[in-house]
Amino acid sequence: MLRRADVIKNVAVALSPVDESDPRAGHYKESWSTDSTSRGGRRRDRAVAYVRNSAHYARWVEYGTERVPAHHVLLRAAQTGGRN
Repeated sequence: MLRRADVIKNVAVALSPVDESDPRAGHYKESWSTDSTSRGGRRRDRAVAYVRNSAHYARWVEYGTERVPAHHVLLRAAQTGGRN
């Protein structure tokens, strides 16, 4: 599980947009992490792995806003990287 999550994370890092005009350029790209547990699922009886971004604005990058289009970084990473 963790190996697949690491593959998805690496694809997400590669797909992450970077605004060079921002003084903190690259923060979103550097904020990806993976984690796993053997007690996941609704009944806590399954192994699960998580791919997360800890940047406070990560959800706006993923889903967009009224003024900024959605990038769907995690969605695209899971679709392509999850098959490796």
